[in-house]
Amino acid sequence: MERTSRFNVSSFFRYLILIVTSVVILFPVYVMITTSLKTRVQTFSMPPVWIFRPTLEHYKSIIFEENFLRYLMNSAIVATSTALLSVFIGALAAYALVRFTFFGKRVMTTATLLFRMVPPAVMIIPLFILWTRIGIVSTRAGLIFAYIALNVSFTIWVLRSFMMEIPIEIEESAVIDGCTEVGIFFRMIIPLISPGIAVTSIFVFRIAWNEFIMSLVLTNRYTRTLPVAR
Repeated sequence: MERTSRFNVSSFFRYLILIVTSVVILFPVYVMITTSLKTRVQTFSMPPVWIFRPTLEHYKSIIFEENFLRYLMNSAIVATSTALLSVFIGALAAYALVRFTFFGKRVMTTATLLFRMVPPAVMIIPLFILWTRIGIVSTRAGLIFAYIALNVSFTIWVLRSFMMEIPIEIEESAVIDGCTEVGIFFRMIIPLISPGIAVTSIFVFRIAWNEFIMSLVLTNRYTRTLPVAR
């Protein structure tokens, strides 16, 4: 009986801590959602209004605003393309850094990490001049290329850590069976690091979707994304 009572007490406090922690974490989300459903007067009233009649006027003003769907489509295309291409290029580069031996491998590995430390604002003016000369400034393609350059070092380092956990013996057995390097990469490495690919894709997509400075400078009123438009 003592063990059962102790177990119940410990379980009670454990769940109590989890509930309190969940409430603290989710409370800002609740405030954000309820604020979007309030009128302007209710939003800035003091003390805060907790019981009110929800309204969708803010959502209507945004959705039916002119060019909203265009900006939404721009963000979706740019973020999705950036995530897919960055992960594909990063996976190829990470596989080369993990499995191949070549001159300057350590320098290249370190350089990818150092490039990630460069603030995006530093690259805006050189990118704008270069994109203008190439003819891809104010285009979605130009913004995608800029985002790929910004995120590919991150994808290399994340996917490299996943590939380093794969035993080399698996690839050696595939070579004995007649599999090529390309076949090993697409048939074995990619499926084994699929969790890392999913995580990296989500992070890169979020970064590309929320990025502001480059989108502000490298786009016009037809190709800008939602963060700049709003």
